[in-house]
Amino acid sequence: MGLRDLRDFLRLLEERDALVRVAERVSSDLEITALADRAVKSGGPALLFENVEGSELPVAINLYGTRQRMAWALGVDTLDDITTRLRNLMDVKLGGGLFGMASNLPKLRELASLPPRRVTRAPVQEVVWRGEEVDLAKLPVLRCWPQDGGPFVTLPLVITKDPIARDVNIGMYRMQVLGKAVTAMHWQRHKTGARHLASARERGERLEVAVALGGDPALTYAATAPIPPIPGVNEYSLTGFLRGRRVELVKAISVDLEVPAHAEIVLEGYVDPEAPWVTEGPFGDHTGFYTLQDMYPSFVVTTITMRRDAIYPATIVGRPPMEDAFLIEASERIFLVPAQLILPEIVDYHMPPAGIAHNLVNVRITKSYPGQAYKVANGLLGLGQMMFAKVVLVSDADVRPQDHLEFWRAVLRNAVPGRDEQFAKGPIDVLDHASRAWSYGSKLVIDGTSKHREEGGAGRGVGAPETSGVAQGTTVATEPNGWEPNPERGVDELPDHAEILDQHQVAGGFWFIATRKTRPDQGRHLGEWAARQGVARGVRLIAVVDHETDPRDFEDVMWTMLNNIDPERDVQVVTVDAPGGGAWVFDATPKGPAEGFTRPWPDKIVMPDEITERMAALAERHGF
Repeated sequence: MGLRDLRDFLRLLEERDALVRVAERVSSDLEITALADRAVKSGGPALLFENVEGSELPVAINLYGTRQRMAWALGVDTLDDITTRLRNLMDVKLGGGLFGMASNLPKLRELASLPPRRVTRAPVQEVVWRGEEVDLAKLPVLRCWPQDGGPFVTLPLVITKDPIARDVNIGMYRMQVLGKAVTAMHWQRHKTGARHLASARERGERLEVAVALGGDPALTYAATAPIPPIPGVNEYSLTGFLRGRRVELVKAISVDLEVPAHAEIVLEGYVDPEAPWVTEGPFGDHTGFYTLQDMYPSFVVTTITMRRDAIYPATIVGRPPMEDAFLIEASERIFLVPAQLILPEIVDYHMPPAGIAHNLVNVRITKSYPGQAYKVANGLLGLGQMMFAKVVLVSDADVRPQDHLEFWRAVLRNAVPGRDEQFAKGPIDVLDHASRAWSYGSKLVIDGTSKHREEGGAGRGVGAPETSGVAQGTTVATEPNGWEPNPERGVDELPDHAEILDQHQVAGGFWFIATRKTRPDQGRHLGEWAARQGVARGVRLIAVVDHETDPRDFEDVMWTMLNNIDPERDVQVVTVDAPGGGAWVFDATPKGPAEGFTRPWPDKIVMPDEITERMAALAERHGF
């Protein structure tokens, strides 16, 4: 498709009736968010707001908000085309262990197209603001949600170079605008930007930073991608591979960095590692909850360059599904092949939107020996950003990991509570509000594969003789202990309890209970009570959620449940004397000090009804 910059992409979307121009005057304070949220959740169009209060610049948003638009952004017809192309182009030399394999990952026939190309003139430097001219208020930076601490730059490509190692990083880190020329820089402790800042501190110097907005949509995607730490491979080379041509860079005006020549806007400046950190947040985050205030470094903007008719690109995050779900899916398709090189039994994997990328991973494998599900799950937890995964489901059934409910059902058919789970501790995303400590918590693996005899299944063991009539290593699918899954049951068919506000059983092993929490351990106690009721027969997962969650909405329950648990603390096995052996009880209620949880519990993100209703009328006029 030959896309070079944001304008090429907008033209393509308009030609394919996937872009709506909004000429009516709107505010960057909440109103654009309300319209974009409606568009992405309805599978609606990309939006170009041409008349934004307080700024001369238009705003482009929801550019990647469908699977199809995400594919077009990367120059393919479907995201699966990238997987096929990567598998065909890889030239892997096996051997040398994990590191030997990893070193061969970038050996592509198109390797020569990966390094960027330097140019001396660039559209992004047609307009230059310096000194007192610098004013971030002139940009239509969005305040996305009611409790946000201010306006946030949400789609930045933050460019830094390590002062010691000299590697370049292009990452996407939100930036709260704090003044005319100052933002916070949300460099979490695990991020490369934080490492570069640490190197600058070690050398006793400022870290120069450039922030590009817009440009090639493939580069915007690459800034979000979990690129493995392979020498010479970075976001520019990934973009070059996706495009089949080199990214054009130009020397920045005031810092010793190169920036995308075809960006719309570039902010140049520095982060001083010795300067006091600033208060950042709250922010309505991709978790669907607010991230509370915390301390982060400040970014001082010394120069702004832009095109003469610049377009400001933005995105919003919040309660899923959101635009970031399709960026995540693109990474799944791109990195499936490297994952299969290390863990060849993986058939496919998926991170459902309800799991907000790191809370849930569905993995389908080909199984040939006992314990293989745990081997794969633990292997994944050791691969890059997969270390943040909280719950991993593994199945060998013929079911797509992308089919969220059916994948859970397939897992529950073959997973016995108390036998087929594994808890572990490890790093957790710093945005996880439920973890036992900041950035540290636990993980849960559920082995939903059909079981060998060694694992408690009805099949013969791996070492049994061939004369048994079953080929050695064969996995035998069974529904253990005569378990039969429950049917769908509504609230009128379920037992009453004074603390239950609403409840529903989803067919296939689920009982969801909503409660308004008034006492410590209420969620756990309610789940244990439910597990011992007669109608719990056939139920393997009981989730107790907050009063804002609809127990009839599977995705809503899963989103709340996965956000609100530290698995080792909040998942109990309740065994009963009945076929199937009991249930996992997930206490997905908010936790408080009486339960040993000392951090504040954040609110779910909700847009005021008045804004939603007013913007709905505008959206309907534009057909979305």
